[in-house]
Amino acid sequence: MKDIRSLTFEELKAEVSALNMPAFRTKQIYGWLHKTPVFSFDEMTNISKADRQKLGEVFTLDPMTIADVQISKLDGTRKYLFRLGDGHLIESVMMRYHYGISVCVSTQVGCRMGCRFCASTVGGRVRDLAPSEILDQVYRIEADTGERVSHVVLMGSGEPFDNYDAVVRFLRLISDPEGKKIASAQNLGRLFCGTKYDDLKDALKVLQPQQLDLVRKVYWENVDQREIAADEGVDE
Repeated sequence: MKDIRSLTFEELKAEVSALNMPAFRTKQIYGWLHKTPVFSFDEMTNISKADRQKLGEVFTLDPMTIADVQISKLDGTRKYLFRLGDGHLIESVMMRYHYGISVCVSTQVGCRMGCRFCASTVGGRVRDLAPSEILDQVYRIEADTGERVSHVVLMGSGEPFDNYDAVVRFLRLISDPEGKKIASAQNLGRLFCGTKYDDLKDALKVLQPQQLDLVRKVYWENVDQREIAADEGVDE
């Protein structure tokens, strides 16, 4: 079955057409997937029962569940343990700041980068997360707290660009004006651990223009600033 929450708006539009549903269904369904996220097709209340049945026969909404939540008595930071559909566990953290609510998401189950300070690399990389599984960490936390997430950082388990395609798709979906429209690249701290400069250049080409300056600020630590400034036309 197809992973419906990982589809772009245009991909969903093509799938809706293939199922002989009216064109306006695309925006309705996409809204339930991203703008006001639900976790089952039955919750899509403005979709007919027949069309919901069609969706359930073709697509899946990944059954991620909250396995545990730890709440700091000091500042209310919430650490989530999520159980994925295949039983694997990942962690996310929700943090409150004066500028809004930030969620730190995982991009892989485990990690193969070998950073000695990081516990997620101990067992190595188990598998990549799908775009929907990265999104659902944000959406589940919003549903659990009733609060809107304003920032997303990709600093949980896994090296984001070791799961390149899924992460780029996640960024496009989380910042889509038809969905949450979260400017997620504002806080992509330590995004590029273990990647090469040429990989970074390729990555920047596919990110949306409003994200580029924000992303550039991140990898100064790992790449020669002068090389990037000359190549990308930015000030040192």
